[in-house]
Amino acid sequence: MKKLIVALLVACSAAFARADEAAPASPEPAEAAVEAAAPDLSDMEAAKAYVEAYADNVQSDPAFKAHEAEALATIRAENRFFGSPWALLPPLLAILLALITKEVYSSLFIGIVAGGVLYSQGSFEGTLVHVMSDGFVKSVANPYNIGILMFLVLLGSLVAMMNKTGASAAFGRWAATHIKSRVGAQIATVILGMLIFVDDYFNCLTVGSVMRPVTQAKRVSSAKLAYLIDATAAPICIIAPISSWAAAVAGFAQGAGAASGFSLFINAIPYNFYAILTIVTMFFVAVMKLDFGPMRTYERAAESGREDLSALAEGAEALAHNSRGRVWDLLVPVVVLVVTCILGMIYSGGFFDPAKAGEGYHDFMTAFSNSDASVGLVYGSIAAVVFAVAFYLCRRVISFKDCMESFPEGFKAMVPAIMILCCAWTLKTMTDSLGAKIFVSDLINGPAASLKMFLPAIIFLIGVALAFSTGTSWGTFGILIPIVLAAIPGSTMTIVAVSACMAGAVCGDHCSPISDTTIMASAGARCNHVIHVNTQLPYALLVAAVSCVSYVVAAFAGSAWISLPFAVVLMVAVLFGAKYLTRTSSDDGATQLSPVNARALAKVLRAMGKDILFEGKVDLHETEVLLDFFRGLDGREAEEFRSALERVRADGVITDKESAEIAALVKKYAD
Repeated sequence: MKKLIVALLVACSAAFARADEAAPASPEPAEAAVEAAAPDLSDMEAAKAYVEAYADNVQSDPAFKAHEAEALATIRAENRFFGSPWALLPPLLAILLALITKEVYSSLFIGIVAGGVLYSQGSFEGTLVHVMSDGFVKSVANPYNIGILMFLVLLGSLVAMMNKTGASAAFGRWAATHIKSRVGAQIATVILGMLIFVDDYFNCLTVGSVMRPVTQAKRVSSAKLAYLIDATAAPICIIAPISSWAAAVAGFAQGAGAASGFSLFINAIPYNFYAILTIVTMFFVAVMKLDFGPMRTYERAAESGREDLSALAEGAEALAHNSRGRVWDLLVPVVVLVVTCILGMIYSGGFFDPAKAGEGYHDFMTAFSNSDASVGLVYGSIAAVVFAVAFYLCRRVISFKDCMESFPEGFKAMVPAIMILCCAWTLKTMTDSLGAKIFVSDLINGPAASLKMFLPAIIFLIGVALAFSTGTSWGTFGILIPIVLAAIPGSTMTIVAVSACMAGAVCGDHCSPISDTTIMASAGARCNHVIHVNTQLPYALLVAAVSCVSYVVAAFAGSAWISLPFAVVLMVAVLFGAKYLTRTSSDDGATQLSPVNARALAKVLRAMGKDILFEGKVDLHETEVLLDFFRGLDGREAEEFRSALERVRADGVITDKESAEIAALVKKYAD
């Protein structure tokens, strides 16, 4: 696929190179004035500054191609790998090693070192300085990143505090009586994820901490929970007007010359096929019980009551047994956290600052667009933690000592996520220092007239590749949106193409093992990170394929009223096809019984049924053997039998009604 994309883009470049050759050689007076005022790009610092301002220069500099070539020549005289395909080696190496070794820390570090070696061109001292000083130290010391780390620690502390009260366990018990099935637990997770649309980081950790007791009780694997959390984090944020993602996209578009960045974001929502289709897929997967790929293995193990191999060992946040905890002890702090985070974000955007009149003061949407998510989330989480301490002390649910002990415990629970985030940020720094965005940007820069109708699909695929390689959707927005606005100005195709940028970035971010959101979804679900990546990848790729086709249709149709219904119908059709194929595969597998085995099974089942009826008690060992067999089967009869046995096992006593039901099912299945 990558070779195909590159070939198409090279063909486009060649077509427009011929058009450029036919253009007059002499510049216009205005262009000549710009060229005269251009900096001396033979100077290394000036060349690096010009390349760093790529997004601005591609629109404002009429002689951009010539100046870019001169700047790159100057930089490549010092580092021949800059802006070349080699710039993508560090993230690709880290991803490949993570998928092969199933170990993320060493894989990320090797990718970082590879970036340092390329940057220093083999110098040991240069590699050490670039990796440690320019990489880890500067990345972790970045104010925005520090804010995210503080938010993680505070949220981990709040979760640990809630668990000490027994609130999470109380919510689990409440949900166990109100949510009756595995389907209900999954639907509840999706709905909660959709309701927390303010920020993807907040979404991941909050939904995970709230729903994990419920999904555990209903035997939903940690891998499935992590997928549902991840798939309702970035996808819902990228189509929610009131979210940190909307603010970021609006800012990128506004900075790239759009008349109204927020208006462009709103208009692009119906064309954000990946986000919309991901939500459709989650509901379908939950309701239709569609599990395929590696997810099927972990879901069957969890459903059968065996050990959840995708789950991490319970740490500081293992559910506490505190009889004084109530559901309100969980819900009230979470609601306060949502409210204070929103207030914190609009505060950081100037909503309460009279000095910012006309720039966010008493203007909710403008303030939200101008907000700093890391600062706003820190404000909100600090306020929520202070409230929680006071709330729990007033209710006398836990002591002040317990509250204070929650802080180091919450920090320890977040250490794996923090370590991966620090490595991922450093890897991004390595990739940026090698000019990866220049290489990717040059692939799509310029209007590809000969492939105009396929341009949104190509942009989508490039966005997927870039976000997957770098682990950042926001960085992908920052690279691609200005280029798209410069290449395709002012038309419906502009909206479709910008939406393709956003959808591709979210898709790549969703799939990437080095993505912040993917990492925190694993942390929120307490799922092994590599297992989470492997199990959700088939679902994400299926949605990505349908989205790519939908962007081709959108380019030709030019209307969301046509392309969006087409995309939804195609997605549902593909999912029904997947359901049929997985059912056929199951029917053809080892669980299919031969006629002789079926007759032998019928004999055993009838004998066991008579024993149960005679004793009036359920033998737990016998029912476990039966359940193990029926858990490995698909079909309505098997599901009915499983449900009947589970109801009987709930109290260990069989009633006349239950015994008749089991006997009827045994006879029905055996016949």
